[in-house]
Amino acid sequence: MGMNDDSVKLRGGGMSEKENVSYEEDRSLIEKLVFAAQVEQRCSRRWGVFFKLMVLIWLFVVSAGVFMSARLGSSLGVGSSSVYTALIELEGVIAAGEQAGADNVVGGLRDAFKDTNVKGIVLRINSPGGSPVQSGYIYDEIRRLKKTRDDIKVYAVIVDVGASGAYYIASAADEIYADKASLVGSIGAYMASFGLDGAMEKVGITRRFYKSGEFKGVSDPFQPEDPVAVEHIRTMVASIHQQFIDSVKLGRGTRLGDDPQLYSGLIWSGEQAVDLGLVDGLGSSSYVARELIGEEEIVDFTRQLSQFERFARQLGVGAMHTIANVLALDGLTLR
Repeated sequence: MGMNDDSVKLRGGGMSEKENVSYEEDRSLIEKLVFAAQVEQRCSRRWGVFFKLMVLIWLFVVSAGVFMSARLGSSLGVGSSSVYTALIELEGVIAAGEQAGADNVVGGLRDAFKDTNVKGIVLRINSPGGSPVQSGYIYDEIRRLKKTRDDIKVYAVIVDVGASGAYYIASAADEIYADKASLVGSIGAYMASFGLDGAMEKVGITRRFYKSGEFKGVSDPFQPEDPVAVEHIRTMVASIHQQFIDSVKLGRGTRLGDDPQLYSGLIWSGEQAVDLGLVDGLGSSSYVARELIGEEEIVDFTRQLSQFERFARQLGVGAMHTIANVLALDGLTLR
């Protein structure tokens, strides 16, 4: 009996046959689960890469489609007839890098003037104004391009608003038309800032400002105004205003009225603008194409920023614009 007990104890030190089978089954099950998890993980990674690749391809196709459609629409100008009216949109604030910037508008104008099927050009304007430099670029290019083709006239058509820099540009056209309720004019210039030096003094904040150059930092809102610098800025703004006036007079000539408020910065309705000589008549883009140019079919030559270009510019320039606006460093504005 003792021998049997010892032999049983020796065998019990390991695993019984039943326990060994159960262990092997558990081990096999664990291995299957681990393998399945690895397969699933690999599949998830592959699908993740696949979907990311598809999104990238989709973004590329959309961007390319928008870009190519804008290019084809602007450069080819293919219509159903052999002759048509070219349309170029100028919408929004006039500034570098924006849709209404000189690069886009001038590019569309050049494309239209190069197209031998274009019988006339409509520059449709809906803008409150903006940069005098960008406005000047477009104004000068319109006048230059008009000299290259005597058979084409440029008509500016003001929709909701054509003020300040937008009217500056319009005055370069052969004729200007607007709706009776359009807002027209605002021939003036300004440079805006604000002062926080008094508020800082009340709060007890001292700003350390180091400069080189007597008048460096005159637009800094945290510094007290310098009378000499203020007079200099006023003279500069007046000079830009006079450039605006001279350009309008050159473009409009004897059609302008003699109202003393014409260059005061006031804005007028389209109906009033006709009486003042700021516009030649009332009418829409289709009216001008049909009745004045004589070609009702309109082909859009507007150069559009692609979605990718817009995103890139907003990402890179947006922060700088915000800082410039906060610190009143956005420069001179025609509005």
